[in-house]
Amino acid sequence: AEYQRKRDVFLDAVRASRFKIKPSNGTYFQLLDYSAISSEQDVELAKRLTIENKIASIPVSVFYHNPVQNHVLRFCFAKEEETLLRAGEIICSI
Repeated sequence: AEYQRKRDVFLDAVRASRFKIKPSNGTYFQLLDYSAISSEQDVELAKRLTIENKIASIPVSVFYHNPVQNHVLRFCFAKEEETLLRAGEIICSI
């Protein structure tokens, strides 16, 4: 229940962004599709977001033996509510 609440806080915080929310159940991570924002490879975008926007994400392609480019990043929502709300502000500004 606690992590569902955290996920819901995060989802509410990013809903107005240009990222598309992907279904995500049974995990501490929310998948966000960035295809409307950039055509960059996920590893490159994740690096750039960390450097320029101070928000960390995990590129999904690193989990594949043969990398795919599905324009999806993973964001961890196992954080304090204040952190999730700040993350939402940053994501909405991208």
